[in-house]
Amino acid sequence: MQIFNTLSQKKEALSPKKQRINLFVCGPTVYDYPHIGHARTYIVFDVLVRYLKARGFKTFYLQNITDVDDKIIVRAKKENKKPDELARFFTKEYKKDMKKLDVASINKYAEASKFIPEIIKQVTTLINKNYAYKIKDDGIYFDISKFSDYGKLSKRTTEQAEDAISRIDTSKNKKNRGDFCLWKFPKLEIIQDRKWKNYKKVLTRDGEPAWFTPLGWGRPGWHIEDTAITEKFFGPQYDIHGGGIDLKFPHHEAEIAQQESASGKKPFVKIWMHTGSLLVNGKKMSKSLNNFISIEKFLGKYDPLILRWIVLNHHYRSPINYTDSLTNQAQNSLNSVQEFLRKLQKVIDSKNEKGENFNLKNNLKTAQEEFFTGMDNDLNTAFAIAHIFDFGLKYQKQIWQMKSSEAKLLKKYIEFLLNILGINLKSLKLPPKVIKIVKNRELCRTHKQFIQADVLRKKINKLGYEVEDTPTGPFIKTSSKNTP
Repeated sequence: MQIFNTLSQKKEALSPKKQRINLFVCGPTVYDYPHIGHARTYIVFDVLVRYLKARGFKTFYLQNITDVDDKIIVRAKKENKKPDELARFFTKEYKKDMKKLDVASINKYAEASKFIPEIIKQVTTLINKNYAYKIKDDGIYFDISKFSDYGKLSKRTTEQAEDAISRIDTSKNKKNRGDFCLWKFPKLEIIQDRKWKNYKKVLTRDGEPAWFTPLGWGRPGWHIEDTAITEKFFGPQYDIHGGGIDLKFPHHEAEIAQQESASGKKPFVKIWMHTGSLLVNGKKMSKSLNNFISIEKFLGKYDPLILRWIVLNHHYRSPINYTDSLTNQAQNSLNSVQEFLRKLQKVIDSKNEKGENFNLKNNLKTAQEEFFTGMDNDLNTAFAIAHIFDFGLKYQKQIWQMKSSEAKLLKKYIEFLLNILGINLKSLKLPPKVIKIVKNRELCRTHKQFIQADVLRKKINKLGYEVEDTPTGPFIKTSSKNTP
């Protein structure tokens, strides 16, 4: 499999030394409800893991959750809550959203607050190796001038890197403008108590969380949690690091600097994968523009599969411009696939082996090779969706002439592809009233009462359904006016 590596700017073979692939993806900062831009990234990596497993690879997918952060502290103050209380609430909401979206491939969620000893260990290593320095009453900072490769991921020079300051990295006493915080000292003094043990957590008078550690009271910076967590689970080097394109600089750049400086080993990560941006009606999502769409809000209106279909119908590195028309297109496409699978099942149930021979057994073998080739080319999910239509649904017009055994093979193949993409279509539940009218209509047709049958057909249409007369009996489908 070839994956585009942001670091080298070219596609590279994913060839792990062992059969297991270690994957880390940056998770959310839990100060608010996650939005559909977050969903885009997590759906993509969910499909990556599903596909790797289908190809016989074992994977371990690790995702951090930033539950210690300035944004959490600020919002907690506004809502008169404790930061950890707010973080726990939004962590639960995030996991609920992932479950609804069927992002089921994550092996481990790692909250930053649970890895303070590992964070302290890595910061201490950086201090001992002279990559970090202390600013009194402020914090411990990474000195980017000591890491000559800083900027290699984002392709920025050291001077360009100086233009970015993130999160809690502002300080007039820094050696370099681009230096970033590893460990932040509390703003208010904390009374020491000898009974307290290392890593005891308290809240300062202004609600800021702080831990008692060998480095003194404080809390982690934004970047250090990721490398401390990945080193804990994967060691100093691993296979794939993923996240949104907005995290490439300075967040991922800082991760490289931290881990390669601490371990002395390069590369920190073999392949860097970044998902493209998601705009709403051509603009960046913002609450001030009233175009912020949380996952919760989206799922209150649409089926989760619609969002997954939209995401996968774009290459993961390409931008997505989300509009309402995309949801309509996605729903129509999902309806077409679902309808085709139901037709195949009807042919299967007929147990008819007198139909035409389409040589599907050999054709499916070739088709699967084509599918794998497409997906091996930088996780081309847009190709995968096109393949389902180009190969599978090309039998749409001939379906009623198909043998039951071949219909079974084709249905199994399409469901195999859909499962890799995480698209588990629900069975269509027909209202009892519609089923009864269809039965009465079929009875009228049997007795050649065609006028009465036509009246019943119109009743079915008014209820939002259509009936197609086939060699195996009536087939009921939703009309375009009754899109679920």
